[in-house]
Amino acid sequence: MRIMWLYLAWAAFWSGVLVLVLLPANYSLTLTLKDALLYNTLLTIAGYAASTGLRYYQPTLRQGILLLAWSLGLAGICTLIYSFLVGRFIDDVQYLDFAGDSLPMRVVFGWFLVLLLLLINWFWYYTKEQRLMEERKAATEKLAREAELFTLRQQLQPHFLFNSLNSISALIGARPEQARTMIQQLSDFLRGTLRKENKQQVSLAEELKQLELYLAIEKVRFGHRLQTTVEATDETKELKLPALLLQPIVENAIKFGLYGTTGDTTITIKAEQSGNSLLISVQNPFDADAAQAKEGTGFGLSSVQRRLYLLFARPDLLHTNQHQNQFTTTVTIPQNYDQVPYN
Repeated sequence: MRIMWLYLAWAAFWSGVLVLVLLPANYSLTLTLKDALLYNTLLTIAGYAASTGLRYYQPTLRQGILLLAWSLGLAGICTLIYSFLVGRFIDDVQYLDFAGDSLPMRVVFGWFLVLLLLLINWFWYYTKEQRLMEERKAATEKLAREAELFTLRQQLQPHFLFNSLNSISALIGARPEQARTMIQQLSDFLRGTLRKENKQQVSLAEELKQLELYLAIEKVRFGHRLQTTVEATDETKELKLPALLLQPIVENAIKFGLYGTTGDTTITIKAEQSGNSLLISVQNPFDADAAQAKEGTGFGLSSVQRRLYLLFARPDLLHTNQHQNQFTTTVTIPQNYDQVPYN
């Protein structure tokens, strides 16, 4: 209904323009007004009908000649209908002669008017379609990111699960009580993991609680060799980070800290606030000459880096550093989630 009123206003405006053009010819206001309303109403109806068709067929920029052809054809048809109807509304013979002589000019005027209507509507539908395409593209990219994030998280679980099951299998015969304890701890860990599958961010306190379940299982596997230290203030524990982010980082630290060294190993986890970001560092002993060390940092850290990039669109949120026999992994988690483009 609103678009119809716009077209009526359009017809009234151009009727006024035509009246101003015809009045200097010394014809009465009534005659010129009838003429202008008749012709511009026909042009507006034609333009509206053609513009409605643009909803279902959008010429490309290269097919712009079609708009020229449509507008010229419609202007010609409107002029023919006008020449047929003008005698029914106007009985002034002299004016009818003038109207007949002005038909070529009316075709040009009508062509301009209809073409303008078509171009305005084509541009509106074109920009609307482009906006919808961008929205569909953004939605598709979001689904793809979510699918990749889910895949990255799922790829980490089997690796840890298989190691735990192998350890349970080894403990069943020699230490059945520890095997039962480990099964319970594994169950609690996997249950907590499932609960967090649909949560994008959690507090550091929640993440550390889940990490404790993972470390309890690893301590059964490695016994007294594995020691952990966690440093985090109460204020820091309220900050947010992606759910289940620390487990692959700590798993990487255990892998390269225990497999490449002998004796007791201490994994240090430290969290602090820096400006508007949460900084978490995980430190482990590192033997550069060990076979495991030569294999690189493994899938765990690369998957964490990819996940952070998908969430925050920044490639600089994970850093590693080796100093003497200590290897440190540091992740930076921005806290201004409202400004994160991929959250």
